[in-house]
Amino acid sequence: MKPLAHAHAVVTGGSRGIGFAIAARLAALGASVSLFGRDRSRLYDAVQRLPAGAEADAHECDVADARSVQAAFDAVARTGRKVAILVNNAGVARSAKLAATGDALWNEMLAVNLTGTFNCTRAALPALTEAKAGRVVNVASTAGLIGYPYVAAYCAAKHGVVGFTRALALELAATRVTVNAVCPGYTDTDIVRESVANIVAKTGRTEADARSALAARNPQKRLVTPDEVAGAVAWLCLPESQSITGQAIAVAGGEVTAG
Repeated sequence: MKPLAHAHAVVTGGSRGIGFAIAARLAALGASVSLFGRDRSRLYDAVQRLPAGAEADAHECDVADARSVQAAFDAVARTGRKVAILVNNAGVARSAKLAATGDALWNEMLAVNLTGTFNCTRAALPALTEAKAGRVVNVASTAGLIGYPYVAAYCAAKHGVVGFTRALALELAATRVTVNAVCPGYTDTDIVRESVANIVAKTGRTEADARSALAARNPQKRLVTPDEVAGAVAWLCLPESQSITGQAIAVAGGEVTAG
């Protein structure tokens, strides 16, 4: 028997990168999976790439829009599946000095990274509290534990996600729902590739030099892989992780040693 058999998981931002790696790992452990995202074609392509035999579907959803979120969860409910695992992975990162951070950038960072986590958790909560062992895992960032220059808005949003995680974990401690955050360091995803391109454009450094500069923040001198983040998320979803709640776990090669 696979440990997550009979559990249904929703993974936001599930069509690529860390989100897809998480969805694939949960499916391999026996969970059925709903992928949420804004790009319909990319979502359906991702469903086809999940492990053979996986029970999966896809729902177009903008996590920053509460009505869109509720519609997606209503669509899952109509399939007869009850959400037992919610992974709030959808996120976006933009960099700018604070003086160059306009209202639009600030609002986007909070809307997607923080309000999106709130919207999805609130919508899933009735099903999660009915589940035998509900799980909420928020994919935050080391930016939710420490500061980085030129990403004040992103850091503020991810610190908010960690605070939200800790507060909700205590609120739900008397139930069978656990709430945790996983905080990756620089991970080999589209977000990092965009950061590399931005460094190249602004500094004239080579792509290899830019990647090395990001990897250098990790004491292991490398980028984290999406599969490593997925492994941490999956562990938090296992039955034996029932006592783990309210934690913000860094997956960053030792960059953050307390959180």
